Amino acid sequence: MPTTTSAPEEALRFNLPYGVTADSHLAWHMHMLVLEIVAIIGAGVFAVILWSIVRHRRSQRPEAAKFSGSFWVEIAWTVVPTLILIGIAIPATRVLLIENSHPDPKVTVEIRGSQWKWHYHYVGLGIDFFSNLAAASRGDVNPAKVAFYLRDVDHPLVLPAQEDVRLVITSDDVIHSWWVPELGFKRDAIPGYINRVDLSIERPGVYRGQCASLCGAGHAFMPIVVRALAPDQFQAWVKDQQAAVAARKAQSAAPWTRQIAMAAGAEVFGSICAACHQPDGKGVPGAFPALDGSPVVNGPLAAHLKIVVHGSPRNPAMAAWGKQLDDRQIAGVITYERNSWGNHTGTLVTPEQVETAR
Repeated sequence: MPTTTSAPEEALRFNLPYGVTADSHLAWHMHMLVLEIVAIIGAGVFAVILWSIVRHRRSQRPEAAKFSGSFWVEIAWTVVPTLILIGIAIPATRVLLIENSHPDPKVTVEIRGSQWKWHYHYVGLGIDFFSNLAAASRGDVNPAKVAFYLRDVDHPLVLPAQEDVRLVITSDDVIHSWWVPELGFKRDAIPGYINRVDLSIERPGVYRGQCASLCGAGHAFMPIVVRALAPDQFQAWVKDQQAAVAARKAQSAAPWTRQIAMAAGAEVFGSICAACHQPDGKGVPGAFPALDGSPVVNGPLAAHLKIVVHGSPRNPAMAAWGKQLDDRQIAGVITYERNSWGNHTGTLVTPEQVETAR
């Protein structure tokens, strides 16, 4: 049975990552066991081939041997592979049973993939946010001058180390795949289906991954960053996030003014919309339309509301944000888009107008 003892350092240089969870350790040792068995089989097969070439070369045996079969050879190449497969299946099954045990989690996070970002909701804690590609990796930049180019996000998933955590993974649109190699697993995010993972991260740190399923034109711009904190630091982070949520709720109760709408819209746009339409509103030619000077943004408000709330039937990359954002967030981002860059409509969109458009 594979153990969870540490891996020799030299074995990690050109191998799978040993990881920071019990599951990743089990998978690593199982991988090494199978690799050793396959290496022995390969060496044996090539040894027999080499022996046959030397022993039965034409200069030594010009007359080919004549036989139709061998009972014991038939038995050998049936029994030996069967025993090898059983020898692999027993520890593999024990690993699967351990990996599918489900302890009671201290923290449960619902993860929803969408084109092209992740949405994290901490069940029972009142914390949720979108995680998008970091602004430093967007647009026309020099990858050599950007730390963790295409591998950094604006809001990482924060988890407690050394505590049981449950991740519940699904998707809002197409099939995505949530993958962080050092955590030792990859789980598909499938619309209408829930995948569950239970894990405990051994030590604090930052662990990076990405969507591992081709999910569309923005597939490469959907990284994952997990930040594991010591339990007391995680509790402090939770309190800070809950305080921020309370502050936003208090702000939501304030009168809706253009200044408040623009501030709220800038936050939503930078967190969600800029990944496709770009921070300068210029979009990506041939892929994502520009908002700066757009006839939709500068045209009738009803059409602009419709496409943001209900999505675009002609372009599935434009999600229906009415399912993911509240009335004030949508009102803010539409106000921001209609009064930013070269757009100067002077429009103030109200939450009541968004509610009517739903």
